Amino acid sequence: MEQSTLIRRGVGLRGIDTTLVSPGYTLIAHLTSPGVIRLISTDGTEAHRWTLPFRPGRHARILPNGNLAYNGVHPDSPRLFPLWQKYRGGVMMQVDPAGNVVSEHRDPMAHHDQHHLGNGEILYTTLEALTPEQAATIPGGIPDSEAPDGKAYADCIKHVSSTGSLLWSWKAIEHLDPKLFPLHPHYAREHWPLINSVFPLKDGNILASLRSVSAVIIIERETGKVIWHLDDSVLAQQHCASELPNGNILIFDNGTFRKGESATYSRVIEVSRASRSIVWQYRDPHPMTFFTPFMGGAQRLGNGNTLITEAAFGRVFEVTREGSLCWEWVNEEFADYKGLGAEEIEGLFDYPANALFRAYKYTPEEIPWLAEK
Repeated sequence: MEQSTLIRRGVGLRGIDTTLVSPGYTLIAHLTSPGVIRLISTDGTEAHRWTLPFRPGRHARILPNGNLAYNGVHPDSPRLFPLWQKYRGGVMMQVDPAGNVVSEHRDPMAHHDQHHLGNGEILYTTLEALTPEQAATIPGGIPDSEAPDGKAYADCIKHVSSTGSLLWSWKAIEHLDPKLFPLHPHYAREHWPLINSVFPLKDGNILASLRSVSAVIIIERETGKVIWHLDDSVLAQQHCASELPNGNILIFDNGTFRKGESATYSRVIEVSRASRSIVWQYRDPHPMTFFTPFMGGAQRLGNGNTLITEAAFGRVFEVTREGSLCWEWVNEEFADYKGLGAEEIEGLFDYPANALFRAYKYTPEEIPWLAEK
């Protein structure tokens, strides 16, 4: 009998409503692959793949010029702490449809979100070690759970040019008040505040998601000040905050340790920037059947639908504005971390997984070269 519950429940295309689904192709990066990126058609078949020399450092996107923006795992990053091997990145590549590397920027301390802006510039998250005095100012977390070297690390955000020159930078320890952004009690003190997404806003400021403190913030680029803040009264270890054309903020809200509720479920929320209120949300009609404890993605599509990544289980699905499910696909490829240079977590994640960090969907018009194959 098949021992994987996920496989028994079904993989590949699980359903489609052709009258409601947005036409196009979904880009996925299987996290425990050696570096395979695939475009999946709405019929569930593979339309294109890239095979790259580094395992995914979280995710990939298609740029306006048609190239692939890929974040791979840096081969020479320091071994900071075990979970660092799971979510680090560091090799930021632009790759053409044939797999040729067009450009590359490396930072061995980069992690989670390396957001390619389309003009060769990159906005990304990175880490630096705190001094003992700085680390002592951060409340919360599991006592005595610093990294093996005794240090605590804190996030930075960098914006670099197409040639790798630093255009702008921001350090959490210099601009966040730790008393307002304490670590949740179940988090290790090795990494604060764990920024898992960065997004450039139309007004020039920076939107960031801080997982281990359950907050989404807006950073004023000119001063570095936090000028907008959504806290854990709304969010629970969220991911993938992005700005919509109407100025609202779309967020994947994981729901782990959500305040005021004992049942655990994930949801996608659209928040008004002006009022900080939820103006739209999706959660499964049976809420607890849609849940990923970590990772996750949400993308508002051109026809108003929302593409959602239930990341830990390799599930990508599309819903209408009214909440109707119109497409569902589950990654059929499973692998563990053996042979991927992540020995520290082979025992923590010792099962074949089909996990994705987040997925993105593109219309045929956004990938014209695909029709020319």
